[in-house]
Amino acid sequence: MTTLAPALPLLRIGPHTVQPPVVLAPMAGITNAPFRTLCREFSGGKGLFVSEMITTRALVERNEKTMQLIHFDASETPRSIQLYGVDPVTVGRAVRMIVDEDLADHIDLNFGCPVPKVTRKGGGSALPYKRPLLRAILREAVASAGDLPVTIKMRKGIDDDHTTYFDAGRIAVEEGVTAVALHGRTTAQHYGGTADWDAIARLKEHVPEIPVLGNGDIWCADDALRMMRETGCDGVVVGRGCLGRPWLFGDLVAAFEGVETRQAPALREVADVMLRHATLLGEWIGDESRGVIDFRKHVAWYLKGFAVGSEMRRKLAVTSSLEELGGQLQELDLDQPWPDGADGPRGRTSGNNRVALPDGWLKDPYDCAGVGAEAELDTSGG
Repeated sequence: MTTLAPALPLLRIGPHTVQPPVVLAPMAGITNAPFRTLCREFSGGKGLFVSEMITTRALVERNEKTMQLIHFDASETPRSIQLYGVDPVTVGRAVRMIVDEDLADHIDLNFGCPVPKVTRKGGGSALPYKRPLLRAILREAVASAGDLPVTIKMRKGIDDDHTTYFDAGRIAVEEGVTAVALHGRTTAQHYGGTADWDAIARLKEHVPEIPVLGNGDIWCADDALRMMRETGCDGVVVGRGCLGRPWLFGDLVAAFEGVETRQAPALREVADVMLRHATLLGEWIGDESRGVIDFRKHVAWYLKGFAVGSEMRRKLAVTSSLEELGGQLQELDLDQPWPDGADGPRGRTSGNNRVALPDGWLKDPYDCAGVGAEAELDTSGG
């Protein structure tokens, strides 16, 4: 196994020390409180675990679903919220609400989402193309945050002809952002192809004043070590690599502490984690059946690589009670060892898609007319 020989500098996000320098990427419909609990348990509480995306409009309007999504367990520290917004005024109101009501200890701003319903409104990874709008949002967020650190997560740009990460990184520094995370793909790539780690290295050289975190294609702990070694980044952000693999955070802690041992759970252990995950979801939602239904999307990720027939996979994916889920898991060959090749891409892998953007978005990166509060999304999460 690969180890990182030199001692790593501490990653500081404002007053918070993140050691090892590992961050759970916010993922809509995934990084809710139950999943964060699982990941923290495997990491021994080490690292930073960010909520799924919270829209600023939904927060200031106190949308019921959104208010549930911002709930943190008492053991979560620091409490980290990711906000999505396109209107500086609304973003500022949301940040002030978080500060005034002590809802979080760290705020991350989403400029990396490539989903069409987001980018067609000028949000997510489309927004940094409008440099003045990005600056206005960051200025309002930082001014409203007081002592709370504000970070951003972004992509390289809209496509290879419209990259934005250099300008966005410099604007972030100038407006007082604490750290930036770069996913080494464009919006057009979505989740296809290979992440451009060289872009992460270039950004680190371009904005040495603040920490730069790398994101993209970290499927196992040794990928994280390699990214830091090859790019010089200050930390890593792990997204799809932990889908169906919450124990990856235990591996990451071990790797950064110089321990070569990695977890390779047999199917019996994986089944136990699956049942616990579904149980936590039911407790969080307040309805066992809804929790198991919400868990269905995780089944294929947990079982990737194991010899489980298509009919059994289908049955597991339509369960609606913990008893049913537990019973079906017991029908599997639970003595199967961890399969070779079980790590690797999971989740969405599409790429080279046409990017949905507002009309005329690419004509002028400095013309922000027509982008305002009406472009805000009214719901949070997945």
